[in-house]
Amino acid sequence: MQLKSADDLARMRDAGRIVRTVLDEVAAAAVAGVSTAELDRLAEARTRALGAVPAFKGYLGYPASVCISVNDEVVHGIPSESRILRDGDLVGLDFGAILGGFHGDAAETVLVGQGSPEAERLLAATREALDAGVAAALPGGRVGDIGAAVQRSAEARGFSVVREFVGHGIGRKLHEPPQVPNFGEPGTGAWMRPGLVLAIEPMVNAGLPGVRTLGDGWTAVTEDGRLSAHFEHTVAITETGPEILTRSGI
Repeated sequence: MQLKSADDLARMRDAGRIVRTVLDEVAAAAVAGVSTAELDRLAEARTRALGAVPAFKGYLGYPASVCISVNDEVVHGIPSESRILRDGDLVGLDFGAILGGFHGDAAETVLVGQGSPEAERLLAATREALDAGVAAALPGGRVGDIGAAVQRSAEARGFSVVREFVGHGIGRKLHEPPQVPNFGEPGTGAWMRPGLVLAIEPMVNAGLPGVRTLGDGWTAVTEDGRLSAHFEHTVAITETGPEILTRSGI
């Protein structure tokens, strides 16, 4: 695990601010009648205008700047000119940027227009699961504490957490050790020490936890066709507790 210095964390705060700025703008633009490809172009243009580079584009061959996953798509959805958003769609936006050699990574799920009661409940539960995971990211604790908190929170609301995809360490690389599952037992996994930076990212399904990958090799969907939501923050472990580097208002 790569522990970050004070200077590293300052650079990661800068990257996190750009991620939040771009993600907020893309979320606001996710309205009925807009294609997911339009949202992707907005994300890339704004990122480069702010002096950063999209972290996902070209990463392991991914073809776009932002992962856009709609309704039963869990994660890694590929933007398309033909995918036009409609009222009631649940849209997951996963975005990362590189600035000064350091990465930021965050995700948010938004409703287009008026969503179903189930979609509203799922959104609220996934936000709460992220909050629970962040609150468990304490110095002297272990990574399993995060996953246990996320799982407990989501399942208490009657939803399930995805097992196949996990959070991760982050810094000069998009994915660094350790992995951060959204399930597990407290008191297990890697120790959390000040300077560790984690991407905590619950993916919560309305139905069963199983997922499958479509023929494009990227888009993961729920096996049962039910809705899914995804929220993520880049979080630094500090002496006094977790610091969210991708929160609004920083």
